[in-house]
Amino acid sequence: MARGGWAATEESDARTVLSALGSKYSAEILCAAGTPKSAQALSEDIEIPIATCYRRIEELVDAGLLECEGRRLSEEGRRTNIYRRTIDEVGVEFTGDGPQCSHKRRTEAKTRLAERLEAGVK
Repeated sequence: MARGGWAATEESDARTVLSALGSKYSAEILCAAGTPKSAQALSEDIEIPIATCYRRIEELVDAGLLECEGRRLSEEGRRTNIYRRTIDEVGVEFTGDGPQCSHKRRTEAKTRLAERLEAGVK
């Protein structure tokens, strides 16, 4: 299914991706993580308990759909991980012996543009 900027995954990876996406709140976390956010900010944006948010983040990171892109100081002065999604789209195909996933990764240009917009730079 790799075509037009899409990258295919192995069957075992496809199962991991589908499992992570099937968890409640995972899609909402990925949507909210288009810009870098802490787990606390994601939890507040989506209005879910912080413990649930951390569990979903771990699943999404393990599946390669979300990544920790660094650490920042919180308003309370604590160092917190900052997460951003690694993909913009996921495709699933069920025609073989097992599911096949493909994904369209975020481009560096899109990431830089989002950072500039967030910072208010034109």
